[in-house]
Amino acid sequence: MIDKELFKLLGKNKKYILIVVLLQVLGLIANIGITASICWIIFLVTAKKDLLEYLYPLIGIVIGIFIRFICTTFTGNLRDILGRKVKKNLREQIYNKIVKLGMKSTDEMSMAGLTQVSLEGVEQLDLYYSSYIPQFFFAMLAPTILFLICVWIDWRTALVLLACVPLIPVSIVAVSKYAKKIFAKYWGKYTSMGDKFLDRVQGLKELKIFQADEAQHLKMNESAEEFRKITMKVLVMQLASTTIMDLVAYGGAGAGITLAVCGAAFWGLSPIYALFLILVAVEFFLPLRSFGSAFHIAMNGASAGKKIIHLLNLPDPEWGTEEVKNTKIDINQVSFSYDGKREVLRNISMSFPEKGMTAIVGESGCGKSTIVNMIVGAFSPKTGNIFIGNVPLKNLSRENYYSRLAVVSYNTYIFNESIRNNFLLANKIATKEQIEEALKMVNLWDFIEENGGLDKVIAEDASNISGGQKQRLALAINLVANKDIYVFDEATSNIDIESETIIMNNIKVLSETKNVIVISHRLANVVSADCIYFMENGEVKEYGTHSFLLNRKNGYEKLFTAQKELEEGYAYE
Repeated sequence: MIDKELFKLLGKNKKYILIVVLLQVLGLIANIGITASICWIIFLVTAKKDLLEYLYPLIGIVIGIFIRFICTTFTGNLRDILGRKVKKNLREQIYNKIVKLGMKSTDEMSMAGLTQVSLEGVEQLDLYYSSYIPQFFFAMLAPTILFLICVWIDWRTALVLLACVPLIPVSIVAVSKYAKKIFAKYWGKYTSMGDKFLDRVQGLKELKIFQADEAQHLKMNESAEEFRKITMKVLVMQLASTTIMDLVAYGGAGAGITLAVCGAAFWGLSPIYALFLILVAVEFFLPLRSFGSAFHIAMNGASAGKKIIHLLNLPDPEWGTEEVKNTKIDINQVSFSYDGKREVLRNISMSFPEKGMTAIVGESGCGKSTIVNMIVGAFSPKTGNIFIGNVPLKNLSRENYYSRLAVVSYNTYIFNESIRNNFLLANKIATKEQIEEALKMVNLWDFIEENGGLDKVIAEDASNISGGQKQRLALAINLVANKDIYVFDEATSNIDIESETIIMNNIKVLSETKNVIVISHRLANVVSADCIYFMENGEVKEYGTHSFLLNRKNGYEKLFTAQKELEEGYAYE
């Protein structure tokens, strides 16, 4: 009935569950007191007692109503507090987990799925914690309390009422396995539809160009129809289980009422006591009936909760506490596999000095970007080690290491902020002069000055500047960040020759004082590198300077010559 892993996520908020349940029990006792007082008044009326004797049951009713009001009010407030604290706590845990994972992938969870789990999934768990769990404990206690009170009045009626109560949990258990499957499919269809919608919206321009928007529209309709069908299955299942619970609840109450009437008619039970039993008979079943209704909310929340638990249980990247003292990087006999079967890297050994430009080149799929991910700590080697200044990368403090590291790629993210604020994110104390100098170095200052200056806001996905300007801006921001290790992962891909030349000139100047690592598919960009590692099929085939590798007449020379001939052919045309 209660998922232990989800219950653990409550942490210190478990105390609110206890208080809510205690208030519900107190409210139940107050309700019983009101019912008893009403029966007392009826007895006084039938016995024609003095008006003064009505005072005590009236006081009992007033006190009961007051206690009931206080309990209901406080229970509602505490549920609200519990819900808000749970949501805040879960979102903090999810955020902290994503931060801990850093550049590590969240495996099969897409960006849309991660967003839905973090937002709507947490909302579903809010109801699970604030409604379902307190009601579960109260539903277990309420019939027991009522039985202990009623058994002294008429044990037969009390026993029948108590015996019928477990039929509701039995009916819940009967549908729970089916319900779990339905809700798991429901959440899966929901996130799948969200993924497809986000994907189609992001690629809307391409769909229009390819005239494929109508076909994708039909696919979206199919996805929406699948979601509609699973939603209808959920509603049918909820309606069916609610009907079963109602039959059990009112059938059990009817049996108890019938027995109480028979007791008054045949075995000498006082009519007033019989009336009390009749009035409280439904109270045996209402808490479990409410619990049964909350069960459907719980299943939806539990399905979302499983995805949250999966995210929170992802292993954190290995990091230590040591500080970086030397920025020389050594990769020693490193092998790596994404799936544990096919090795992407095999016995890779490389060295990147504190000062100088080192390049990693090779055809697509040879493992260049995987090495970058290893250097930034996104992936851990299967075998071998990565050393930063003779200290294993996993022993370093991530915060300290990242304070010395910059990564510039073809898709470096520029925030939807002013240009000034983008620079201040990289360096909080950057001055206007430093920002201006960096922009001049990448030949962007004139453009920025003519288009709003440093207060110009970069649109989402940098859509209001060109690709070359975006990559030059990313370089300028990282120059102001003033790091010791710079990794340029295809930083000049898909941009104009002018921007490419500007970026490569800055990279070369930067390498005079920094450890610069360049990943490039275009070999003309790394001719001036101090050392070039040429890779094929996850292995280092040869390394050395450009002239040395050309003279070897092996893979590097063949690829360089092929690229040069291709470029000259395009230029000739």
